[in-house]
Amino acid sequence: MTSGTELIPAPRTLLGGEPGCRSLDKETRLDAGPGTEGVARWLRATIGAATGLPLADGRNTGNGIVLAVDPDLPPEGYRLVIDGSAVRIRGGSAAGVFWGAQTFRQLLGPDAFRRAALRPGRGWDLPQITVEDSPRFPWRGLMLDVSRHFMPKDGVLRYLDLMAAHKLNVFHFHLTDDQGWRVEIERYPKLTEAGSWRARSKFGHRASPLWEEKPHGGFYTQDDIREIVAYAAERHIAVVPEIDIPGHSQAAIAAYPELGNTDVIDTTALSVWDNWGVSANVLAPTDNTLRFYEGVFEEILDLFPSEFIHVGGDECLKDQWRQSPTAQARIEELGLTGEDGLQAWFIRHFDDWLTARGRRLIGWDEILEGGLAPGAAVSSWRGYQGGITAAQAGHDVVMCPEQQVYLDHRQDGGEDEPVPIGYVRTLEDVYRFEPVPPQLTEDQKRHVLGTQANLWTEVMEDHARVDYQAFPRLAAFAEVAWSALPAPRERDFADFERRMTAHYGRLDALGVAYRPPAGPLPWQRRPGVLGRPLEGEPPNV
Repeated sequence: MTSGTELIPAPRTLLGGEPGCRSLDKETRLDAGPGTEGVARWLRATIGAATGLPLADGRNTGNGIVLAVDPDLPPEGYRLVIDGSAVRIRGGSAAGVFWGAQTFRQLLGPDAFRRAALRPGRGWDLPQITVEDSPRFPWRGLMLDVSRHFMPKDGVLRYLDLMAAHKLNVFHFHLTDDQGWRVEIERYPKLTEAGSWRARSKFGHRASPLWEEKPHGGFYTQDDIREIVAYAAERHIAVVPEIDIPGHSQAAIAAYPELGNTDVIDTTALSVWDNWGVSANVLAPTDNTLRFYEGVFEEILDLFPSEFIHVGGDECLKDQWRQSPTAQARIEELGLTGEDGLQAWFIRHFDDWLTARGRRLIGWDEILEGGLAPGAAVSSWRGYQGGITAAQAGHDVVMCPEQQVYLDHRQDGGEDEPVPIGYVRTLEDVYRFEPVPPQLTEDQKRHVLGTQANLWTEVMEDHARVDYQAFPRLAAFAEVAWSALPAPRERDFADFERRMTAHYGRLDALGVAYRPPAGPLPWQRRPGVLGRPLEGEPPNV
């Protein structure tokens, strides 16, 4: 391969690669066939801006880029051919054409990733090449937690662009938690008026004695959400919102105290939580709470057209339910098996509610406890076992085990790592992650929809810290999610590292504050902040 063909993620087949076959210039025309108009808009807005080329409409006359949908190709698959007559990108759908356009962008070199042309009017040489490609998994996800640290809308749009550049197609939007409620719900204005701001924030891991003594918060208006969803759709990315129930709900209870267990504590005294970890303040299992969240989800369904709606369902502490006469009466009334049965009842209610509206519930693997409706899916985060159990029971699963793909965990064991929490998971560790457990039969493996990397932002107070934790590991993860597993099953990390030498130039052009291969730069280090887990604590935050 020449330096221009060091592609990430690696394609299924690549032939050729000889330099200097074709050149783009101001006369290059863009011929967009039916169904590819959105890809043509993206090409002009990004590659056109970076190259300074107008890419005007026009039939291919020997100096063109031709886009076409070819139903004989896999839905997200594409075929990219660059020869002496044209650049041709054919896809099994508009999404396939779009992923082919992402590969085309990489072939142009790092300067094609800039916001504006360095030298407008220059020629752009391309190699003679044929790429045939399609993804391994239909779910190639990134979860971004905006509850612990809010990311403004422009930052979210930027991450959608970064996802698209790596052929990731599911954005799991973690919008609510104990530390903040981030989406406007018009019928319940206090969720954002009161629930989107906390008085202060822990600085570093929860073991740290340091605090940032200033308010932190923010939220997305419904118009913001519509813009984010539309922006993602233009990039063939589905946005899956997460509204946490019945745990991780202190921000909602602080806004509407009647949602909490009022017969146990004075919920009017609660504020949005300013610490990390798992709050004991959970939703009360009352009809009022069910109706309230049905109202929330009605507005969420209007905003998010995604098939899946994530309801959390994890880390629900049961202490208040054990002490609550109301909760105990509900357990007895419904004939449930204790507090675990009460949580399962809560999840099943919204499983049925979403199913009746043509959507599918997905939640963290704790939702398996108590049984699920056939259409529900599971995000397996506590290792592989939840995913194995779900697939064996006939449920679809997204593999995101914390031990492998929680990108908030440290990238190196060195003392220079900023806020060095959790497991050490290097670039190579992420690259060698295998989402499909070998214990599954061939039929059960078909329930693995795909995989997802998770970014929990307790220790990521700005976009530079998010960049540092995400990259370059997200590039390795993208290859795991997209590229076919080689035979034998071992991936070639040395070849990936070689291709990353070119990819770092693309990340530089995109302004990504990634962790350099040699370790953090001085401005990326955060000395003196306690980061390691307390003895006896799990290593996640």
